[in-house]
Amino acid sequence: MSKRGKLAVYPGTFDPITNGHVDILMRSLEVFDEVIVAIATNPAKEPLFTLEERKNFILDGLGEKAERVRLEHNDGLLVDYCKNVGASTIVRGLRALADFEYEFQLAHMNRRLAPGIDTVFFMTDERNHYVSSSLVKEVASFGGDVSGLVPTAVAAALGDKFTRKQNS
Repeated sequence: MSKRGKLAVYPGTFDPITNGHVDILMRSLEVFDEVIVAIATNPAKEPLFTLEERKNFILDGLGEKAERVRLEHNDGLLVDYCKNVGASTIVRGLRALADFEYEFQLAHMNRRLAPGIDTVFFMTDERNHYVSSSLVKEVASFGGDVSGLVPTAVAAALGDKFTRKQNS
């Protein structure tokens, strides 16, 4: 495990990972020695991709920096997870003002629940500020081109999934 303060947790469902997620993760690796990508379960949504598929997509998108990233599953309270792994920082990405309002609430609640755990925000690159996993899936479901928005392996997998669904 890394020294205190040098280990961060980047949570999300990553269903699928987008180039915006990859950008935030790569930039967080410039600040932290190690980042745990905590792949969360969203009980309100049925994931398009399995946990294993999402892990593979994340690794594919990272290249050589993958050695400083741990991929784990978390289906509990994020601050409890951070305490269990010894992380004192949560990494979050911000795309727009609407993200800020929601993330601001989460950060304050997490701080209330665990005063020793801070949240740091990375502003998304301007090329990715409108991209979300939900939007990417919607565009792909109608046969739209999502290349350039997601890693190559994700674009191919989305094409395969939605082609199979249309042909069934």
